[in-house]
Amino acid sequence: MNEAESGPVTLSVNRQNTFEPPQELTRWRHEAPIRRMTYADGHLGWLVTSHSAVRSVLADNRFSTRPDLQHPALPYLIRQRQLPLPAGFFLRMDPPDHTRYRRLLTGQFTVRRMKQLEPGIEKIVAERLDEMERRGPSLDLVESFALPIPSLVICELLGVPYADHDRFQGDSAVIVSREETMERKQAAVADLLAYLHDLVRRKRAEPADDLLSGLAEGGELTDEELTGVALLLLVAGHETTANMIALGVFALLSNPPQLAALRDDPSLAASTVEELLRYLSIVDFTVRAALEDVELEGQTIRAGETVTVSIPAANHDPERFDGPGALDVTRNATGHLSFGHGIHQCLGQQLARNEMRLAIPALLERLPGLRLAVPPEEVPMRSDMAIYGVHRLPVTW
Repeated sequence: MNEAESGPVTLSVNRQNTFEPPQELTRWRHEAPIRRMTYADGHLGWLVTSHSAVRSVLADNRFSTRPDLQHPALPYLIRQRQLPLPAGFFLRMDPPDHTRYRRLLTGQFTVRRMKQLEPGIEKIVAERLDEMERRGPSLDLVESFALPIPSLVICELLGVPYADHDRFQGDSAVIVSREETMERKQAAVADLLAYLHDLVRRKRAEPADDLLSGLAEGGELTDEELTGVALLLLVAGHETTANMIALGVFALLSNPPQLAALRDDPSLAASTVEELLRYLSIVDFTVRAALEDVELEGQTIRAGETVTVSIPAANHDPERFDGPGALDVTRNATGHLSFGHGIHQCLGQQLARNEMRLAIPALLERLPGLRLAVPPEEVPMRSDMAIYGVHRLPVTW
């Protein structure tokens, strides 16, 4: 079925299955992996759902990430456009601006540098498990384990005082919500920027051994630019990984054979992480705008048209992964697109992998009787947030 026969659709992010993509996306990918999509403001653009086509869009610099060139994929993004992006928020920039910021940060996130952080991550994980055992045997895994670990790690890396975690976690949650009012979102952004701007000025006056101090001493970024960089790294550095840890544990507890396979063979930790990243795909979509006419697998994307790519649909494409609807911790899931692709591929991907690889097996080893404390259907899902996951994960052991 071609796109003319199928007609335009509107984006679906409602997961009927807790862990898998919306059923509509699976059907649409089978019918027409590149098809017309009606945007929240009435724009007629495109929805891309196959792995090959999504990968092509993300790798092609003829598609822009600039929000001023894009149309909103969902209604809440119409309101979101009222939030001004701070200087230094390079995720939404094209080259050469993006290149400048990326170059300054790439050396901070090398595989070697991330390897050096592992002992510190292991210590943080062990301390959280100690605290869980003291407080247990029933608690919320998000609050006690999944959220503190990446928050502590990113704070240590950036040089942000963890004592302020309630403030920046609260602001972050409001910013990534799909349902918060614009007034609350604006207040959260303003509060977090004010906090980070003050921190940046302190780093310039009294530098320490952390990433923000290093960038401040480099002298290539203004206070405003460094504040924007800090905002991006702080929010992305704990929101995504926290939800992957919690949702990943939920998926394993819901699949006893896969849980047992990981417990019986700790060498599966790395493949388990890649498979959870593929299977869960917590970022629903990303958006690009065509800077010129682009031919994409038989379809012509016209200059000025907006393209939405579905990460969950791409990661569940049977043309790329056999039996994609099954969680298989022995699978070679490399090639998934959960960290993006191309020049905007996630800078912190190796850090996120390391945190998951060290945290999840340690949790299962320390608490072999870990199980859900409520029926699976009672776990509150983050369907109202831009980053999917669970609001809470009640567990016991």
